[in-house]
Amino acid sequence: MFDEMPAPGQHHEMTQAFEAWIADQRDSGLMRQDASVAVYRDMWEAFAGWCLGQSPAVGLSSICPADLQAFQDARFGRKTSDLSLTPRHALRLMRLIDRVLRHHAARADSPVNTAAADWIAAHPKVRHADAPDTDPLPEYLAVSEARRLIAFLSAARPRPGASRDAQVQMTWHEVRNRTSIGLQLGAGLTPGDVRALTLASPVAQGGRVRERPWKLHVPAYGNSTARETPVAPWAGELLQHWLRVRAEAGMGGEFLFPSTRTGKQWQKPSQYESARRVLEEAGMDSREGGSFRLRHTFALRQLRRGTSPEQVARWLGIEPAKMKRYERVLPGVVDVV
Repeated sequence: MFDEMPAPGQHHEMTQAFEAWIADQRDSGLMRQDASVAVYRDMWEAFAGWCLGQSPAVGLSSICPADLQAFQDARFGRKTSDLSLTPRHALRLMRLIDRVLRHHAARADSPVNTAAADWIAAHPKVRHADAPDTDPLPEYLAVSEARRLIAFLSAARPRPGASRDAQVQMTWHEVRNRTSIGLQLGAGLTPGDVRALTLASPVAQGGRVRERPWKLHVPAYGNSTARETPVAPWAGELLQHWLRVRAEAGMGGEFLFPSTRTGKQWQKPSQYESARRVLEEAGMDSREGGSFRLRHTFALRQLRRGTSPEQVARWLGIEPAKMKRYERVLPGVVDVV
């Protein structure tokens, strides 16, 4: 009850320093996505809250490496899902603190507080957390797994020459679920991409087979920018069937894979459970990697076919530098899908 309360000016200074840095980042075009701003703001507010909660409170000019270590130590033991204790998150946070401190010093024409830079230099594991060789190798499907999954997913559509009455009748939910998994494997989509797709995303015009989608327009959402990606023929056939099922069911809205007939957007928890269920039904084991194994399999297949890493990166919507992790496992990959 006798702890020293932080002065109002200290709280204002912490907030103002961050907001001034963010404003300059936006003005210079280095940060355009609102989602990125929100992430950095959450990180800074957590740090600022800890600083102002100390006795005496820690201010911008007084932050030292020992304070930063104490902040890191204070988070051990918490049950968090944001990977806040990983070396990469620590590096991202410390870089943020360093940039805000340097920006604040430049605005105030005062000496730079190098506490965050000094802390990074003293922790090699954190300092090298972004090195390419620290990336875990991507999980991907074995040849037999990919073939089995494609056969399982493709059973959702009528076979050529067979009547629809002869097919096992599936609900629209089941067809949706299998088709969405098919696009993760056959077009390299993330779960977020799947939820963001609209009816304008499939492109059939200019393809080899009439009305069969051969590429997708993936719209921008969150931190992801708009892009195009090719669709494997078998996945295109499955998508073509889904579009027919969707139209016959009279579904509303613009989302390609809605959660309801009225067109409500598919939410992350529901889609996650649907994907897990489909993979289990197909006989896929539940090892780490989840449905992202499908996207990784797509990327490796394209590289195996001789597509340049830069082109595959554009299809995936990632930085070309991130393709190094795929190249490390490429020799053992066989072209399947």
